[in-house]
Amino acid sequence: MVVDIVRLLLGLMILAFHRPIADFILLHEAQFVTLFRSRGLSMPVPSQSTARNLYFGLGMFVCLLSLVRLWLTLHP
Repeated sequence: MVVDIVRLLLGLMILAFHRPIADFILLHEAQFVTLFRSRGLSMPVPSQSTARNLYFGLGMFVCLLSLVRLWLTLHP
C-alpha cells in the first residue's frame, strides 16, 4: 500500500511539473538528434506541445493506475 501511495505522489509530481520535464528532455533530445544527423541518420523530433502532452498523459496514467490499485486494495 505504501508503494501505491508513493506511486500516486510520483504521478502527481509528473503532472505538476510536466512542462519543465518535457522542455528538459527536448533540450537533450535535440543534442542527440544533431549528433545522429552529423553521422547521417535523420530522426523525427516531436514538437514541444506533443512532448508536454505525452508527459501529462504519462502522469495521468500513473495516477489512475495507482488509484485503481489503492481502491482494489481497500475494497476487496
